[in-house]
Amino acid sequence: MPGQSGLDLQQSLTRPGYSLPIVFITGHGDIPASVRAMKKGAVDFLTKPFDDQALLDAIAVALSRDQAARARQAESAEIRGRVEKLTPRERDVMNLVITGMLNKQIAAELCIEPGTVKVHRGRMMTKMGVQSVAELVSLNSELGTRNSER
Repeated sequence: MPGQSGLDLQQSLTRPGYSLPIVFITGHGDIPASVRAMKKGAVDFLTKPFDDQALLDAIAVALSRDQAARARQAESAEIRGRVEKLTPRERDVMNLVITGMLNKQIAAELCIEPGTVKVHRGRMMTKMGVQSVAELVSLNSELGTRNSER
């Protein structure tokens, strides 16, 4: 490519929040370039001449990875949407519930009555679509992990 290397193009295509599976095809590939490309997320690095099946296999892997990434992004967006529906107090309660605090401890921390915590907690669990604290913690950790992957 005149004026820009494939690695430069890959760098510009792999900015945060933008995911695109990349298969390198080159006539001048070397091991250091292929290692850099793969470390930066390339699906494959094919050197000419290559077998047609190798290209088809690389494309299949790229499409599969892209589909999985899009599914994870959609799930994260859906979870974030649930969190956005929480009131500020429900969010406060959720943040304390996931640390393992009991209703009485949460009440003391937020300077509210334990019965009020129970109400907020119930609404928060319903809005988050979970039945247990373990599910809530799992959702929260998935969301945190996915956000850090970006």
